[in-house]
Amino acid sequence: MNLLQLACVVGARPNFIKMAPLLRALGAYPQVAVTLVHTGQHYDAKLSDIFFEQLGMRQPDVHLEVGSGSHGQQTAKILERMEQVLRDGPAAGGSFDRLIVVGDVNSSMAAALAAAKLQIPVAHVEAGLRSFDRAMPEEINRIVTDAIADLLLVSEPAGVENLTREGRSADEIHLVGNVMIDTLRDQLASAQALNLVSEYGLVPGGYAVVTLHRPSNVDCPQTLRGIVEVLAQVSEKLPCVWPIHPRTQARLTDCELDQLLERASAIRCLPPLGYREFLCLVSQAKVLVTDSGGLQEETTALGVPCLTMRENTERPITVEQGTSTLIGGDTQALSRELDAVLAGTYKRGTCPELWDGKASERIARIVVGEE
Repeated sequence: MNLLQLACVVGARPNFIKMAPLLRALGAYPQVAVTLVHTGQHYDAKLSDIFFEQLGMRQPDVHLEVGSGSHGQQTAKILERMEQVLRDGPAAGGSFDRLIVVGDVNSSMAAALAAAKLQIPVAHVEAGLRSFDRAMPEEINRIVTDAIADLLLVSEPAGVENLTREGRSADEIHLVGNVMIDTLRDQLASAQALNLVSEYGLVPGGYAVVTLHRPSNVDCPQTLRGIVEVLAQVSEKLPCVWPIHPRTQARLTDCELDQLLERASAIRCLPPLGYREFLCLVSQAKVLVTDSGGLQEETTALGVPCLTMRENTERPITVEQGTSTLIGGDTQALSRELDAVLAGTYKRGTCPELWDGKASERIARIVVGEE
């Protein structure tokens, strides 16, 4: 039996969440051999190791250990080291038949480029998403990765429309659903079994969760201060839990906002959490305030109101059908929508079609040629 040799690449927190169910689905096919490559884009144990453990992912076969650096430095290291991995081929000998990348981080784009230079076909999971904001590094990564890939695996109808408008043929595009929701549904029961909510002195449906990391929110002192002031005000009526990204913590300190947060005793600041711990908190929250793309999707699946601190989104279905509202940097709008959540007048959302926990199974069938 000839093995289908696949190289699957992860590098950052969102990649692990998306790749875990896909590895399980591919593992059901004896004719498939997977080499898992970790670029090391996220290397902190709290942003990397804990996700492998909680998501039940096997350890990577190859670790590129690229670490941090500027976008150019990081991309160059991944490209150089990934090219060598692909040239060497899988451990069993021979060559790789396909590279699979997920999402829109530097690791995904650089690995896809390395494969393209070696004429190895590329599958892109979460293809076609567009914010139409090229100031976002992720947008450039999406566009480049999609241009390279010949197998475009799409999570929502807007992605199909974008790719079609960009001239991609229908036989390259497959609407498969959302692999992040596969992981969410797989992990939800064990996450909610954790005792974190009561441990933090909270009650289900009686608190907000906050997560911010994008430069548009945390790099501008005025914007960051405005957000913190609104959160401090709302915390008097609705306690807030804020797992703070290391980059955001540095900005809070630089802007001398630590003391304001200390005075707001109902805002509980935490270090980054594991996937399961974070899902425990978000799934039982009254509202989420975030600038994360993936969390717009997860809250939509969970039915939790999501106030998105961005001017645009590459996931429009979460606004059109789901629970997300784009706030941008408008702190007055943030305060107004938080009031609507507290008053019970915030919009209701629905979970999109194909966000059913079976996207990875559909992808595996396509990759092995059964569909």
